Amino acid sequence: MQWLADHGSPYTAAETIEFGTALNLVACFTPVRSPESHGVREACVTTFKRDYAAVTPRPDAISVLQRLSECFEDDNTIHHQSGLRLPSPLEFFQQPSVHQATCPV
Repeated sequence: MQWLADHGSPYTAAETIEFGTALNLVACFTPVRSPESHGVREACVTTFKRDYAAVTPRPDAISVLQRLSECFEDDNTIHHQSGLRLPSPLEFFQQPSVHQATCPV
């Protein structure tokens, strides 16, 4: 699984990359001075905050971390795509005609 960030120092710091790697995440950075790709990242974060973080109970950090995989699973398989009658991201990338690049942006 990839995590998309810009080139800000908090995201490119060795400690951040090591933490992501420990979670089996591959760091993927938006191109420098690319407002389009930065907008994609911002939209993803905003949507996740609105649709999950704002409505999920957050009694403590441990509880939030334990629920993240469930939220990502819902977002990748069911949530907003079903109302739009579009394939979920998981279904989209499982189509044989789709070739996933190293970094989607």
